[in-house]
Amino acid sequence: MILLEDLMKEKDFAGAVGEIAADFRRRFALPAVHQLGIVVPDVEDAAGELEGKGVPPFFIAGGKTDFWHERYEPRTFIGKMGIAYFKGFELELLEAGTGSDFYRQCIDGRCRPVVQHLGFLVQDVDTWASILSQAGYPVWVRGKLSAFPSSANFAYMDTVSDAGLVMEFICWKLLGFRLSPPPAAFHTIGRIQKLSGKRAIYL
Repeated sequence: MILLEDLMKEKDFAGAVGEIAADFRRRFALPAVHQLGIVVPDVEDAAGELEGKGVPPFFIAGGKTDFWHERYEPRTFIGKMGIAYFKGFELELLEAGTGSDFYRQCIDGRCRPVVQHLGFLVQDVDTWASILSQAGYPVWVRGKLSAFPSSANFAYMDTVSDAGLVMEFICWKLLGFRLSPPPAAFHTIGRIQKLSGKRAIYL
């Protein structure tokens, strides 16, 4: 189990993140780590605690994914997430949600934030998913979520046995054009949410 609090105690946070599943990532020449996917019992509580430790304000949203195919079977998944950037990495907080146990199975009994997956920004999710699938690591979840004008396609790969955690490929688009998520925009909306007293947007 990889705990976010342990990574944040390291003097070199980026170096500590770089050590996670390093051999596995080198084996497949995966892109640079963009995201730490962190499972928590409650996104708003976790966001508040992390903001108190110096993480910028989280953008928090909840709702239903456009589609969620788990082990190639369609499901209806509803969840909540929080996004902020810390020392060059996206921190994505995720609740258990409903419709799947994919996140729920990683919730820590002591309510500590658990790093469940590493996320990588790619041009084509299916191309990268195929590379790992052909090597014996199948797609666990293939999904999409959107809120105009943005959308995100993603694939969670079943790499836990060899990598120690899940690998996720992500393609984020704005008005149909592939772009990297803008940290400043997420933090600005997060600040507005905090000032308004309403921490979550429901899409």
